[in-house]
Amino acid sequence: MWQQLVLIALLGLVATINCATAERVRYDNYHVFELQPQTTAQLVAIQALEGSGDSLLFLNAVHYLDAKINVLVAPHRVADFLSVLQHNQIPHRLVDENAQKSLDFEELVADPNRRGGEYTWAEYHELEDTYAWLRALAEKYPDQVSVFVAGKSYEGREILGVKIAYGSGSGSSDDGATKRRGIFIEGGMHAREWISPATTTYIINQLLTSTNADVRRTAESFEWYVVPHSNPDGYVYTHTNNRLWRKTRTPYGNCFGADPNRNWDFHWNEVGSSNNPCSDTYAGPKAFSEIETRTLAEYISKLKGKLFLYLSFHSYSQLLLFPYGHTGELPPNYKDLKRVFDVTVAAVSKRYGTRYTGGNVYDAIYPAAGASLDWAYGTMEVPYSYCFELRPSGSSLWTGFRLPADQIVPTGEEIMDSMLAMIKESGALANL
Repeated sequence: MWQQLVLIALLGLVATINCATAERVRYDNYHVFELQPQTTAQLVAIQALEGSGDSLLFLNAVHYLDAKINVLVAPHRVADFLSVLQHNQIPHRLVDENAQKSLDFEELVADPNRRGGEYTWAEYHELEDTYAWLRALAEKYPDQVSVFVAGKSYEGREILGVKIAYGSGSGSSDDGATKRRGIFIEGGMHAREWISPATTTYIINQLLTSTNADVRRTAESFEWYVVPHSNPDGYVYTHTNNRLWRKTRTPYGNCFGADPNRNWDFHWNEVGSSNNPCSDTYAGPKAFSEIETRTLAEYISKLKGKLFLYLSFHSYSQLLLFPYGHTGELPPNYKDLKRVFDVTVAAVSKRYGTRYTGGNVYDAIYPAAGASLDWAYGTMEVPYSYCFELRPSGSSLWTGFRLPADQIVPTGEEIMDSMLAMIKESGALANL
């Protein structure tokens, strides 16, 4: 324990996180290091640094060996940080000498702050632009689309979603009265993963406008519930203050936010999360401590028995994941989940050759308890529950969170291809 305290003291860090101000966080001359702990002692040393202050920003989970961990280090802390790495013989390499320069490149690729005009997938949109578009869809397609509020955020924003249903399944009722099975799609859980809500809105548009026969048949055969922004406060914060923000915005002492994808009440905080409020993987003080996860779960609970497929969109790594995250023990219908998985990852590569891998969360990426897909599977008894970790691949550097806007449409296209295959296969297995 004393060694951990010495490490923190050496860095001279204080546990203060940028408060909600109008000033935008910049990362001028922040160095980006890639660490790869190979021993338990090295991992413990890194864990002592994570969440210890805003001079270090960890972009990956710090819970397991041989994983690549990207860290942004403030320029005045680089020498001390390197001293800690060398003292503990932690394998590392410098991948970027000026993080802000790489982030500024995103502003050249897309204008994420443009307001008004046509809603397209040539750029990333602000929250209110997407919400206005969702409401406009209900006016444009009153017989197929209804808007629903799936919950609330800490700062009072709505968690807005749309229900899409054709024929006898149309309308605003969510009581599960119709026999048509449901598909729930959730995006934007982690604020900085902008490609996630962009992909969910692309899917919405395809379900309503595509003339492809397979898309039309699939769109009209199910009731769809789509929530592009599960963490609206965090997403707004990435536009106004800190592009790399991940969590909610609930205050916890001098720190803000919990990881909403470690906060669900299914084997909560058993593994792969942190008890440190300053950590990006902070699980919260208790399961469903975050109003976002709690109220979203309350809405989804109304659909119990109706849903046969749950999809969660994240980035990045090009992975398709299924339960469980808290244990390496395989779920009861593993063979069916794996069969659907195989069909899906094969389909995603057909258009552009994009290669996805994956499997059960615990083994394919890392132990992570308290995630939404596990709760949907284990508590809501949704038989097919998956998480897409979207473009780019895990071999990309830390800049993977700022996927260029010109990749939104290709990402959406290949995900639609894979979803059609997934739904066809899982529907056949479920005798739908």
